[in-house]
Amino acid sequence: MPLPTEDNVTDALRSVKLPEAGKDIVTLNMVTGLTVKEASGGVHVSFALEIDPHKSVAMEAIRLAAEKAVYRLPNVLSVSAVLTAHNAAPPAQAGKHREKMVIPNVKRIVAVASGKGGVGKSTTAVNLAVAMAQNGLKTVLLDADIYGPSIPRMMSLKGKPQTTDDKKLIPMERFGMAVMSMGFLIAEDAPMIWRGPMVHSAITQLFRDVNWGERDIIIVDMPPGTGDAHLTMAQQVPLSGAVIVSTPQDIALLDARKGLNMFKRVEVPVLGIIENMSYFLCPHCGERSDIFSHGGARHEAEALGVPFLGEIPLEIAIRQTSDAGDPIVQSQPDSAVAKLYRTMADTIWKAADHD
Repeated sequence: MPLPTEDNVTDALRSVKLPEAGKDIVTLNMVTGLTVKEASGGVHVSFALEIDPHKSVAMEAIRLAAEKAVYRLPNVLSVSAVLTAHNAAPPAQAGKHREKMVIPNVKRIVAVASGKGGVGKSTTAVNLAVAMAQNGLKTVLLDADIYGPSIPRMMSLKGKPQTTDDKKLIPMERFGMAVMSMGFLIAEDAPMIWRGPMVHSAITQLFRDVNWGERDIIIVDMPPGTGDAHLTMAQQVPLSGAVIVSTPQDIALLDARKGLNMFKRVEVPVLGIIENMSYFLCPHCGERSDIFSHGGARHEAEALGVPFLGEIPLEIAIRQTSDAGDPIVQSQPDSAVAKLYRTMADTIWKAADHD
């Protein structure tokens, strides 16, 4: 039996009608970003439904009906349908001013980003968030790395969030702060193969559909790079600023510079650069080795005119505690590294706490 095509999927979606309009979602031009990806034994289907953002709760039934309609086709392995705001601006308009969402009762939102993967961005975001909670701030750690959410494991959290009567997600609690992640809503090993409209929808729903309560700050662990998620954050979310994480070597700094310039272009203040894996101190002899070079991020910060927030060493305990779901700021609060994270957290809060 032949595999379903985009035309087959589109025809299946014509069976889903919007009751108030009396027409199907295809005729109403609600279906965007349709992707049919072949795999062993079938296809994976993904698409977005453009809706009025004020009707997101009511439209959930339409989203589910659309998924079921596609699942009726033969050889469909998975279906991912998400809701996205109607008439969302395309990425090409990233530099233009747009109306941003309102996050009630949240004072500040800071993105922790990197130009590339593998520099310890998530580990840094986790420890900064825990440090801010220890510093007395009502803190949220939000995992916006929708392609590879790692915060649930790094915070040793499992299960799905509960919901309020009005269908808002309730964040989980850990180490005295709230935690939310796409990883709570999907299987840990599920691949996230999403195009631009779906990324936009996922990011906005992570903010809009969560009951945050009163919070001083949300620390957002961003995906690596400078893609759709970053543009959505800059366009839609009232960011107080961004922190760039890099390792010292030239290739990482080149990518970090791209990330920094992206935030500047969309008028998000860069609160500073952190040099992670800055140096290694042998735990046996105390000898220092600059494995990834040293000082590159400091020099880059000086050249670009942004604050340098400090150096985090390449330390085994940081990796071990992160893997164990018990970050070093929490598990070893009196260590030199934990004190460094708390100092950085205080500096970032003061830089972000502006009107």
